[in-house]
Amino acid sequence: MKRLIYLDNNATTPLHPQVKEVIIEAMELYGNPSSMHSFGRSSKEPINEARNKIANFLGATPEEIIFTASGSESDNTVIHNIFWNSLDAKNSSKNHVITSSIEHPAILHTLKEYEKKGLLSVSFLPVDKYGTISTDDVKKAINKNTALITIMAANNEIGTIQPINEIGEIAKENNIYFHTDAVQAAGKISLNVKEINADFLTISGHKIYAPKGIGVLYVKKGIKINPLVYGGHHEKSRRAGTENTIGIIALGKAVEVVGQEMEEENKKLLFLKEKLKKGLLDNIPDIIINGHPENSLPNTLNVSFKYIEGESILLYSDLEGIAVSTGSACSTGSLEPSHVIMALEPDPERAHSSIRFSLGRENTKEDIDYVIEKLPPIIKNLRNMSPLNKNY
Repeated sequence: MKRLIYLDNNATTPLHPQVKEVIIEAMELYGNPSSMHSFGRSSKEPINEARNKIANFLGATPEEIIFTASGSESDNTVIHNIFWNSLDAKNSSKNHVITSSIEHPAILHTLKEYEKKGLLSVSFLPVDKYGTISTDDVKKAINKNTALITIMAANNEIGTIQPINEIGEIAKENNIYFHTDAVQAAGKISLNVKEINADFLTISGHKIYAPKGIGVLYVKKGIKINPLVYGGHHEKSRRAGTENTIGIIALGKAVEVVGQEMEEENKKLLFLKEKLKKGLLDNIPDIIINGHPENSLPNTLNVSFKYIEGESILLYSDLEGIAVSTGSACSTGSLEPSHVIMALEPDPERAHSSIRFSLGRENTKEDIDYVIEKLPPIIKNLRNMSPLNKNY
């Protein structure tokens, strides 16, 4: 039987066994949490427990946690809120946003739409060759109309961790809202909203061994929220829609177990990542490691394989039972080169040849040995067929 190796955990993760258990139990809870009768209260109580767990995980208070359907919805809500705040204050000039060129599409595409319609002005900051944002660039981009700085905690494609503590401090000193998309960082690095001076923070359940369809938006106490979704008084009138009881309970359990396991899990993932990197460098010539060599997520390794297309590597790897990615799952189907790799160096061939290996809790040393065995001949064969290659 063919071995199956899943190395696409930044796209989505399998359910943690303990999360799966609470989902099965929660399926018996069918009462509407907003109903006052006993069936509703039976659903509301575990939701409150989950909210407390998530607040504790982020160093927040329960009333600062809003449940959404995804990380993308949470990101969109923040940007929507900045626009409406400028209108509510009758100060439409307070509509400048600072972000980076390597943010997730949920941030980049939304900001570009608002900018195209003339509703917001945006500064898209560059990154260095490792994908790191300069805090000096952040300071220089600030003007009298800057309302928001939104910088991801860690990049989903290359794993580079950003200096969000320093950026949060810059925002605070200048009385500017600070948001961080922590979807990929959650469960991999320590996140405390008070320590990083976050006004908004986004996480998503399916990146930390909970199911899809559940996200969180942290909103600092005292900040008024204009909902992205209207239609009811759910989440204290900040996000309409009957609560996803099962998803919320599952996410509460996920952050609980991830918080307990993170330190040991990170050690294991970093060991496997370094083993994989060394195996690729020792056995495959002409490759480039993308992202910061040290200040990066312990599970993420992005590699460009010269002279061949990343999609070909993905497909041939899949035939061997190895699941990897060419970048963000949210960009699948696009023929454009990775905007993240292009931000490191404007080289379409390098960007098109990149593969992301993102490890998870279920990966083993044997998995990495298998990849190191199977990938070199795949690369060699593809290079032999490649019209880009003049050396093989």
